[in-house]
Amino acid sequence: MITELRVRDLATIADVTLPLGPGLNVLTGETGAGKSMLVDALGLLLGGRGDSGVIRPGAARAVVEGVVEEPPRTLAARLETLGLDPDADPLVVRREVSAEGRSRAWVSGSPTTVTALEQLGALLVDLHDQHQTASLLRLPTQRELLDGFAHAEGEVRAVEQTWREVERLRAEEAELVRRRDEVRRKADYLRHVVQEIEVARLVPGEDETLERDRRRLGQAEQLRALARRIAVAVDGDEGGGGALPALAEAERALGQLERVEASVAEWRGLVDQGYAALEELARQARAYGEGLEDEPARLAQLEARRDLLDRLRRKHGDTVEAVLRTRDESARELELLDTADLDLRTLAAQIAAAERARAAAAGGLSARRREGAARLARQVSRLLPQLGLAGGRLEVELAPLPEPGPHGEESVQFLARLNLGLDARPLGRSASGGELSRLMLALKVALARQDRTPTLVFDEVDQGIGGEVGAQVGAALAEVAERHQVLVVTHLPQIAARADRHLVVSKRARGGIATSQVELIHGEDRVGELARMLGDAESEAARRHAAAMLGGTVRR
Repeated sequence: MITELRVRDLATIADVTLPLGPGLNVLTGETGAGKSMLVDALGLLLGGRGDSGVIRPGAARAVVEGVVEEPPRTLAARLETLGLDPDADPLVVRREVSAEGRSRAWVSGSPTTVTALEQLGALLVDLHDQHQTASLLRLPTQRELLDGFAHAEGEVRAVEQTWREVERLRAEEAELVRRRDEVRRKADYLRHVVQEIEVARLVPGEDETLERDRRRLGQAEQLRALARRIAVAVDGDEGGGGALPALAEAERALGQLERVEASVAEWRGLVDQGYAALEELARQARAYGEGLEDEPARLAQLEARRDLLDRLRRKHGDTVEAVLRTRDESARELELLDTADLDLRTLAAQIAAAERARAAAAGGLSARRREGAARLARQVSRLLPQLGLAGGRLEVELAPLPEPGPHGEESVQFLARLNLGLDARPLGRSASGGELSRLMLALKVALARQDRTPTLVFDEVDQGIGGEVGAQVGAALAEVAERHQVLVVTHLPQIAARADRHLVVSKRARGGIATSQVELIHGEDRVGELARMLGDAESEAARRHAAAMLGGTVRR
């Protein structure tokens, strides 16, 4: 349970500590004193949305801290997953919201995320407020309430998983049929593409080789002339000249130089290298030129091949490699015609098996829901007269769906008959705001008997009721508090009188700013607060009535 909640610099709250205990904890006080703000602080601590607008004027940040004694064992795995101490006891949760809008959170001193706080909070606290009461009109909320009451969480997950598997396989089947039909429509074209490219017998990279050979044959005469010029430049012609004769002259000069300066003998190696390189250059140039012949027939063949490649590239890809990929892709598509029927038969068998699994899961969920619906209707209907709805009755309608969905084979709808002689109708058409609040309270009381969440918070769900009905509401909440820690914000003395721990919220000016404070009250103070709630804290009659509600007498 939550043993302490400390709130600093949140709206009208400067620094307040709520000492909480087991059983029924009530928060009372004048309207506007800040009771619901303390519930909001608890919501903020457990991952609710926070922004700089919640910070008390002049403060740098708002801080909320909570201490949880003997945290439920179900938290250990979650804490370990988040890298936090799974054995922390007490569990200390802290949340800060800065004036710049930044939010930070810690669990037992270790930093964590707001998302992690929200996950932890769902295991620690179930908070019921007016917004939740309005959400009761939504069919998904009604379905979730029934499934929670029926402990059908496992069946709900199984139905959703099997439904998704059926949908996945059906989508795969539809896509395969679409592709098969598309291939059938263009099969002749695909066969033409494959045959056209196959006949060409393309070789990867041949377009580059072809272009090089075509240019060489098309300029053979010019290339021969250039090769001859290179050879002549190296070894000269009949008229003399050339690099080799010049090098011979350099060699003779070197021999004469050596006779005078022996150290230049090492140059001879360079001259020899020059001879070898130039002779090889001249040889290769002459061989290249002599190897070039005018081949009109070969050139025509190359031109025709180039034209063929150009046509194929325009139709099927920018390069020979791209054209070959088009052939392979077309061939693979054609293969689909041979394999699709077998694949479709395999998928049909998988879909049938998945549908059987889904039907089994949905059947299990439906059985849970039928049992839970009957039990929930009985329990709530038994509570409604105690809450001032003498002719009240709840029915849970399970209507078959045309097609099973991710939430099962039936829709869930709560129907209420709140007055004798009337037919049961959907909640939105049968209940006023006050009646809806009482119906919600009856549901929550019934659900709380099954709820595993240790702490339940009710924020003014008793709005619009009083008198004997208020006493019955108090009795219902006290019954819930036998199994849970319960925190109730209330304006009814009948509920406050049932409290195991009574906290009063008041507001006064401090430093020119309205400031809320909380006090744990006992004895005479508690009698006085109940008398105030009855209408007159100074009235002797009201005080006697308050004392009687508390089960004792009071001397003034």
